Amino acid sequence: RSKFRDQPSIGKQSQPLAKNDGESQSGFHKSWTLLLVVLLIIVPLLYVLWSGIPSLLNTTLASRDTQILQAFRAQMKKLKNTYQSQDPSLWRRTRVVLEKHLNASHLHLEPAILLLTAGQEAEKALRCLSNEIANAFAFSQNATTIQINGADKAILDSDVVKLEVDSELSSGFREGKKVAVVHRFELLPAGSTLIFYKYCDHENAAFKDVALVLTVLLDEQSLRKSLTLKEVEEKVRDFLWEKFTSSGVPSSYNSMDTDKLSGLWSRISHLVLPVWPEKGLPVEGCT
Repeated sequence: RSKFRDQPSIGKQSQPLAKNDGESQSGFHKSWTLLLVVLLIIVPLLYVLWSGIPSLLNTTLASRDTQILQAFRAQMKKLKNTYQSQDPSLWRRTRVVLEKHLNASHLHLEPAILLLTAGQEAEKALRCLSNEIANAFAFSQNATTIQINGADKAILDSDVVKLEVDSELSSGFREGKKVAVVHRFELLPAGSTLIFYKYCDHENAAFKDVALVLTVLLDEQSLRKSLTLKEVEEKVRDFLWEKFTSSGVPSSYNSMDTDKLSGLWSRISHLVLPVWPEKGLPVEGCT
């Protein structure tokens, strides 16, 4: 009898255990359900945010590029109205070359190189226009220009000039300047010009998101407007060959020879454009 009296008590003890197991399973299912809901909300949200960031960056870059291009084009339009004697191809080709480097969303593989040349009668137009184009390029990016004058370095030692030019270009570009103007390139000591291998190389230029504007003033009084761009390029090439490889130029290791000049020419002759005389320029200054 005592045995049967004990059995109900055992049943009563097992009921709380069963109840606790049920509550544990219910809590477990609720936790998983809550976690699943959170994941269903967070994962799509993260995806939307993650996919939206590149789009936002692209929109910002596109807006900045548009502002820079508009500023550059406005400046070039003013120049075109001032320098009315210039050939239309000068404006068109200059814009094409320089605008490629005003698009920050494009990868720049090499610097923009522009070589302007003129006869003696257009010396002032050459100097002024090269400055103005460089300033337009820099202004659109809220930057300034590097100015190098070959006439100031003509009688200096070639190695000294090479170091000076290297220092001026590297420090200027590192400081955020976007364009360098090298006036009277033909007056630089021959050997010193080899430093432009470093800055004008097609693939390994030290700075790729910049522009260099070089000027060459020819010995002849004027350039015929009937010359093709190819003929102008050949005229400048022959002129530099005579300047840099004549018998009077020292033939030391650091000086120029025909092979080195060929390599240099291939780097700086991306676009060679003639500049014609301008009658409306002020006596002093360029603007």
